[in-house]
Amino acid sequence: MLKPIAVALLAAAAAFVTPTAQAQDAIRFAVTDIDGAESLQREFGPFKAAFEKVADVKVQFFAVSGRTAAVEAMAAGQIDFVLTGPAEYVVFKARTQAVPVVGWQRPDYFSQVAVLATGPIKSVADLKGKTISFGEIGSTSQHLGPAQALADFGLKYNVDYKPIFVKRNVAVEAMKRGDIAAIGLNLTHLQRIRESDTKTGFTVVARGRDLPNDVMIASPKVKPEIVAKVRKAFLDHGTELMKAVVTGTDDNRKFTGGVFLPEVKDSDYDYVRSIYATIGITEFNKFIE
Repeated sequence: MLKPIAVALLAAAAAFVTPTAQAQDAIRFAVTDIDGAESLQREFGPFKAAFEKVADVKVQFFAVSGRTAAVEAMAAGQIDFVLTGPAEYVVFKARTQAVPVVGWQRPDYFSQVAVLATGPIKSVADLKGKTISFGEIGSTSQHLGPAQALADFGLKYNVDYKPIFVKRNVAVEAMKRGDIAAIGLNLTHLQRIRESDTKTGFTVVARGRDLPNDVMIASPKVKPEIVAKVRKAFLDHGTELMKAVVTGTDDNRKFTGGVFLPEVKDSDYDYVRSIYATIGITEFNKFIE
């Protein structure tokens, strides 16, 4: 017969094990551009609730501090699904053999190079020899896309102009002072700049093609039937889930008007690989620093 203290220890052990077992029944979900648990809950809480309802599966948020932390977590088997951008997907694929599950369409997702409407730059040719600011290094729409747009017009990256990386609001002020000639960014960012600075005119001198979509990927360790179940939920309930994604969040408004694309495949991101080559990168097993 067990002594009372032994019974108590067994009960405590059972209480400790149960939550872990339950956690394994949930799919662990991360978003690479959302920093911290609080922000993740605020931005994707409505989506999580809607997805759990239509897919009949529990979702456990896994907060990450950025794309590097996310890819390391997937490589270590700590997360199952990740929502990430096109440039990041290429690295995930090379590092972890992640499986593309569903594309998250961002309407009007393309890169631009903007200048002051009243400034001396009137064409891409005028940017030769100048300094151009990009956003986050390695970003699909703030770095790779604008660099490709300039290359399409004949300007070679880091040869025909000097690339620098500063925050958009700082870059705008620098452009007004004449310290830089142009800014590489996407349409949403330019719209926000125009909303916050109504006295300054901006002109786009280069526009890239529409970029590949953000994508929800699965770890290769996730069972195929779970991947299929998740993909089917987006196929059958896409409108409802997209409504939840864009509910009450500013950052997620980039998905407004978009749809989910369950037929996404790896080759859809070959264009991103070609842009990496444009800036001199031919191996994709780590993020640009």
